[in-house]
Order: sequence, then structure tokens, then C-alpha cells
Amino acid sequence: MRTSPGPVKTKIQCDSEDMYVDDAFRTLVGLIEKSSASASSDSGGENVLVDTEVEGARYLLVRMPQVEGVRVQLSPREQEIVRMVAKGHPNKVIADVLNISAWTVCTHMRRIFAKLGVGSRAAMIARLLELGILNRRSPTEPS
Repeated sequence: MRTSPGPVKTKIQCDSEDMYVDDAFRTLVGLIEKSSASASSDSGGENVLVDTEVEGARYLLVRMPQVEGVRVQLSPREQEIVRMVAKGHPNKVIADVLNISAWTVCTHMRRIFAKLGVGSRAAMIARLLELGILNRRSPTEPS
């Protein structure tokens, strides 16, 4: 459900050479935050902060609620690769064990990195531990 605070009227002069778009956006959001500080959202849903039309184009500025739990869906193959990486195996060993090419392992790794928003094997493992997807102790280790 989208709710909207009252209309916000401001005049922002923006010379394209002097001010970048992100600066203008930050200024606009700051002004909206100040003007709608008293109007809090009780629904916890999306809030339409700005709904305007400029030269035939409609522009919406929407405040989205914070995502409480990030859901990462890894395929069964990606889960196998993640477990082997967590045990310290290099891509070549993973490829041999899973009977796939090292290039395919690299492709899976890139997709896993993209899903998790990370850039390294260590960051991948740390993120999976943080999300609770990967256990700190593997099932084969003694308790």
C-alpha cells in the first residue's frame, strides 16, 4: 500500500554544469525528509514522497521499507560448490569432484558472488555465515 505525505513544494535551481544529478537528488530527499518528519508511516509499507509530471513524463520518488531478512536462493549445484569452497578446495579440485569443467565452476562462482553481492571467496563465506546459510562447523567434523 502506498501512502503519500502532503505535497512538497520547493524550488531547486540546478545548473547542469554546477550541480550533479545525485547532489540534486540528495537535496530533494533532504527537503522532503524535513517537511514530512512529522508525518510518519504507520503502515510500514512504501511511501510515495514525490509524484509529479514534468514535460509529459511522470516521476515518482518512493521510500521503500527496509528489508528485514535477505533471502538468497542458491541452486543445489551452487550449494555444493559453496560447501567445497568453504572447505578450502580450489576450483580445479571442485571441477574434478563434480565432474564439470573449471570454467563452469568459475561461472557458478560469479553467479554466487552476484547473488550475495560480494567479490571474493572469503567474503562469500563470511556472507553465507552471516546469513546462516552455511554452518560454522561442517557435518563431517567431530563435535
